[in-house]
Amino acid sequence: MFTSINPATGQPGASIPELTAAELDDRLARAASAYAAWRTTSYAERTALLERIAEQFEANAHELAEIATREMGKTLTSALAEVQKCAGAFRHYAQEGPAMLAPASFETASGPATARWLPMGPVLAVMPWNFPYWQVVRFAAPTILAGNVGLLKHASLTQGCGAAIERMIVAAGAPSGVFQNLAIPSGKVDALIADPRIVAVTLTGSEGAGIKVAEAAGRNLKKVVLELGGSDPFIVMPSADLDAAVQQAVTARVQNTGQSCICAKRMIVHADIYDAFLDRFSAAMRAVKAGDPMDPASDMGPLSSEEQRRTTLDQLDAMQRAGGKLLFGGEALPGKGAYMSAGILVDVPIDHPAAQEELFAPVAMVFKAADIDAAIALANDVPFGLGSSVWTNDPVERERFERDIEAGMTAVNAMLASSPEAPFGGIKRSGHGRELGPYGLHEFMNLKTVFG
Repeated sequence: MFTSINPATGQPGASIPELTAAELDDRLARAASAYAAWRTTSYAERTALLERIAEQFEANAHELAEIATREMGKTLTSALAEVQKCAGAFRHYAQEGPAMLAPASFETASGPATARWLPMGPVLAVMPWNFPYWQVVRFAAPTILAGNVGLLKHASLTQGCGAAIERMIVAAGAPSGVFQNLAIPSGKVDALIADPRIVAVTLTGSEGAGIKVAEAAGRNLKKVVLELGGSDPFIVMPSADLDAAVQQAVTARVQNTGQSCICAKRMIVHADIYDAFLDRFSAAMRAVKAGDPMDPASDMGPLSSEEQRRTTLDQLDAMQRAGGKLLFGGEALPGKGAYMSAGILVDVPIDHPAAQEELFAPVAMVFKAADIDAAIALANDVPFGLGSSVWTNDPVERERFERDIEAGMTAVNAMLASSPEAPFGGIKRSGHGRELGPYGLHEFMNLKTVFG
């Protein structure tokens, strides 16, 4: 039985029974059967379904948002925005997706050839709790358009969100088995990947979870996409608009209570403006209000669980013992709930193991860089390579950052954010493969070449 715990109150919420072995096998059989029919449908049928799913998300936005807020603590305001973003993703693939699947023609020495995008079969998604709808939808929308079918193994914290997504898709008229939520523990994922009815797997989650899924996929020669952790740099140069950079740095660090793979976690500031940035950034971070996530006045809610808060406090303690200085915040707040204050750390040794980890909380590390070379070296001196944000109005500096920062994504004079139109993913220990855009759609398709 999966029972959610409201991280704002510590009180138990709804319970969802775990699937029995027979029920799980029935779901797999249903997926295989659904794929046999769904793969033959027209793009018009698939896009019409995506449009109807978008309508379901919009019509039930408040209910969906409240489930997410109760299960993992994000503010209701941000949960509503997440649901609306999901509706937009379904519409994007409905309207733009067919063009992404247009065949390509070639001339070979022996005659013409055509490359076609064709579906592969049931795809398993292992998804996290931090964006319980958006992370799923960026897999589900292209999966449905491609003619594949989806099976979701959601995080234990957000099983209610997983069940709600399935309800929305079924209510939109999806044939039985096109998308199913699997209420199962992580321990059953290996066997699922090995099942011949599953053709591919995608995971968003921790580095450890990614290693396990990649090992299982490799043993069974199945395609895998991994979107793992990040320790994204946020670089500010003297030519930048300092006020805009500070404002966006705060949002980039505390959005979702700091629990985002692409949150800006390491602020790397040129020495010439370091003091000015730190003064303004500190004032803005001190003003961040943690409170009831249902209250629109709250800037952020609690962390997702007491366990997540304990992990964060242990990381902060290790960084301070290594020489880091906590200027303020980063403390467990008294009372009920897994609340924590926003904070800033300075003087953290970048090579210390704790500084090489992902800090999934509203605490920023601030580093001083002597010049652009030092800034890029600091940005790259972690095992992750997901996203990055750079602030400069110098075109030469911009070119250096775009070329030399080791990351799958770089935002210039803006905080990094995902969008259904553009590919999303990282390098190094942040994973491989891409989600979203045409590249995310193509990841789980058979690019078949037809000669003649």
